[in-house]
Amino acid sequence: MRRRAFGAAVTAAVLLLSAGPAPAHRERVPQARVWVTTPDRAEQLHERAPVSFTRGGSDLTTITVDPGTRYQRMDGFGASLTDSAASVLYRLDPAARDAAMRSLFDPRQGIGVSFLRQPVGSSDFTAAPQHYTYDDVPAGRTDFALRHFSIAHDEAQILPLLRRARQLNPQLTIMGTPWSPPAWMKTSDSLMGGHLKDDPAIYDAYARYLVKYVQAYARAGVPIDYLTVQNEPQNRHDGGYPGTAMPVPQEAKVIEALGPLLRRASPRTKILGYDHNWTTHPGDVATTPPGEDPETDYPYRLLASPAGKWLAGTAYHCYSGDPGDMSKLHEAYPGKGIWFTECSGSHGENDTPEQIFRGTLTWHARTLAVGTTRNWAKSVINWNIALDSTGGPHLGGCGTCTGLLTLQADGSVTRDAEYFTIGHLAKFVRPGAVRIASTSFGTVGWNGQIMDVAFRNPDGSTALVVHNENDNPRSFAVAVGDHTFEYELPGGALATFVWPRGSFGSGAERLITVDDATATASPAGENPAAAVDGDASTRWSSGAAQQPGQYLQADLGTPQWFRKVAIDSGDNLGDYARAWTLSASTDGTHWRTLAEGTGTGQLTTVGVPLTRARYLRVTNTGTSGNWWSIADLRLYR
Repeated sequence: MRRRAFGAAVTAAVLLLSAGPAPAHRERVPQARVWVTTPDRAEQLHERAPVSFTRGGSDLTTITVDPGTRYQRMDGFGASLTDSAASVLYRLDPAARDAAMRSLFDPRQGIGVSFLRQPVGSSDFTAAPQHYTYDDVPAGRTDFALRHFSIAHDEAQILPLLRRARQLNPQLTIMGTPWSPPAWMKTSDSLMGGHLKDDPAIYDAYARYLVKYVQAYARAGVPIDYLTVQNEPQNRHDGGYPGTAMPVPQEAKVIEALGPLLRRASPRTKILGYDHNWTTHPGDVATTPPGEDPETDYPYRLLASPAGKWLAGTAYHCYSGDPGDMSKLHEAYPGKGIWFTECSGSHGENDTPEQIFRGTLTWHARTLAVGTTRNWAKSVINWNIALDSTGGPHLGGCGTCTGLLTLQADGSVTRDAEYFTIGHLAKFVRPGAVRIASTSFGTVGWNGQIMDVAFRNPDGSTALVVHNENDNPRSFAVAVGDHTFEYELPGGALATFVWPRGSFGSGAERLITVDDATATASPAGENPAAAVDGDASTRWSSGAAQQPGQYLQADLGTPQWFRKVAIDSGDNLGDYARAWTLSASTDGTHWRTLAEGTGTGQLTTVGVPLTRARYLRVTNTGTSGNWWSIADLRLYR
């Protein structure tokens, strides 16, 4: 059962910054540092002047940050150092290559990439003349003893770069994912297509193959933290690169064989399941062989199977569905983690560089940087960390993919939109940070509003990532306790605000959470339940001009004690009640007035004496041509 939070309690801590010692009689002013990237490239992770908090509220759309409400712990943000990416970086001379690596992995001089997802063998992005695994033998032969196992291919370029990445960022997390088992294990006798042979000896051999990979990489100085057993197990399309269809029963058998072996050989390495799209791609359903189940609930079945006990959680890709599908899985299996592990920027053949940058920046900002993290993802991982100006090299697969870095034909290295969307997270949100509550009004489907996500770092600092979905500049406020700052972002811009550990000096407030609150309204308007669903991107709206007597009534399910009520009209500009009365009841029949007043902006906060009630009613007592909207109704104690 989903717990719905009435918004965000306000208990953040901020270090008070000043140019020098403040006079004893003057309160030092908390400040947030600000970095901005704009779609026109005028600003690229550009640090602007800091912004100061002040006491009091704002009439603007207000992002309310609540450090007291915590969600998932973050592992990191990054991409994949594929065989292609490694070959591109090795085209640079040593000094230029190290500069590129620093720009990626150094937390101070670069963006501090903190998570890499590495192909186990070949993927479509390989610079080698032919695809490979770590145990290839001539056609018709087998190698159950794995005598031919070798990671020699990776020792030339991939492993040296991984070791350098770990030097630059010792907190780097590394995940391994195979695109195909060795051909001799498959029904197709090829790295392309086919299934694993349904044979216990094959499942055992493949499990041992994966363990040998983990052990070999550890000996090479690159320990593996996470492992999946098959990239995109429902992808049956032969794109000229390695792939394997692996239905749930087969993946479960591999994991059941792998789990005990891995626990003994490398206890640090955790197994993730699925590693495919938010929803089963229509193309994967269409290519399901006759008589086979398309398994559109694949991750649910896998977690429910005996293999589920070996899984730390589930990995997702971006090519079908939307991030909300991850929250659905979290609700079904709250004890299992969720990782987002692949999405590539792409473009049309005739798109200009300006169009590519703008489109990639804005889509990745709303869908990945904010969308996945607000839906329980512990990581945000793009695809190639570097490509050349042709989008390669690649051997089959995507011909229009983009990377974080691009090696241009003249030998220069440029930073693509994904460098900045990942950078706005990785540089400021440290491994081990915890996502905290913040009100957000935009949607991954684009509604032109302000959206955001907030984190509390291990050192106590707070990082707030904000995206303006609108093409026009938008102003908003950020509230932490009784402190607020106002800001304006250009159209489509992505920003990160960071304030250090400290105290605003306001008393702690506790957010009241309730199970399954319900609401009714007069007029019914649009979706009264949206006002009490704990999601400020949804709203109840009157659907008519404001008139006295309109009301929204919430049933909390059980009586609650509270001291403050927030009536948040969100980013629906002007849709706040011009005058209002707040009433409470324990039985829904007998009401008492708690407060009344006038509205001046998007967020109205009402302090009341300590009150116990099951029902709340907000009644409009004013008149306006605007509709009346409530995106979020929140209670605090």
